[in-house]
Amino acid sequence: MILPRKDKDTMKTILSAKDLCKTYSNGSVMQHILKNLNISIAEGEFTVIMGSSGSGKSTLLYALSGMDRPSLGTIYFEEQELSHYSNNKLAIFRRDHCGFIFQQNYLNDTMSVLDNILVSGLLVDKDYRAVTRRAKELLRRVGLDEGIDHKFPTQLSGGEQQRVAVVRAMINAPAILFADEPTGALNSQNTDHVLDMLTDFNQNGQTIIMVTHDIKSARRAERILYLRDGVILSELKLGQYAPEDSKRHQRLKDFLTEMGW
Repeated sequence: MILPRKDKDTMKTILSAKDLCKTYSNGSVMQHILKNLNISIAEGEFTVIMGSSGSGKSTLLYALSGMDRPSLGTIYFEEQELSHYSNNKLAIFRRDHCGFIFQQNYLNDTMSVLDNILVSGLLVDKDYRAVTRRAKELLRRVGLDEGIDHKFPTQLSGGEQQRVAVVRAMINAPAILFADEPTGALNSQNTDHVLDMLTDFNQNGQTIIMVTHDIKSARRAERILYLRDGVILSELKLGQYAPEDSKRHQRLKDFLTEMGW
């Protein structure tokens, strides 16, 4: 299912956070992972979060997606304030509005490819035939051959499994697709396949927020946020990805060098 691409000037803010803090207690020692962080994500934007290990990248991703609660601060999805939602209401929010891709695909090896996808799809839409049609359409769109839906994850390559995980994340047409190092376990060829899929979805209107340490993955983004010690140190706006943009990679490298990458 292809979402209409909106003009950048008309894009509204879909997700935002104000004065976001996340603190963990380790005995008598308090660890401040996120520190009064402010962020705004536009609808249809491909945002990448980068930073060194321990900078708070994944913590920020999980807080924005409702998978973890901030210690302080407010998070808004459109006009809804998520910060005080109950656990049950947050679960419904994630189900209805979010898709998730992780470094590990977390497919159930005892279920077929199709059933792995339907488990998520039928939580939102009880029309089995409609969800099955969407699943097969998405499988074709990510380049997986017809008939693969009846196979089991153990019969697929790592790259094929991750593409199935992408389809599972997209089955409910999420408002926001969250990705945490989605290419971290893939070889170069399969990394390209997954990045091409994400780029295609984004260029058809999908909002994506991705954490990565990989420059090759990051250069697909329109916007780079660089975290250091729980704060956004700086950001780089790259614009919409175009393979022929020969200066894009160097701009990103220069930015990361400036950040002390």
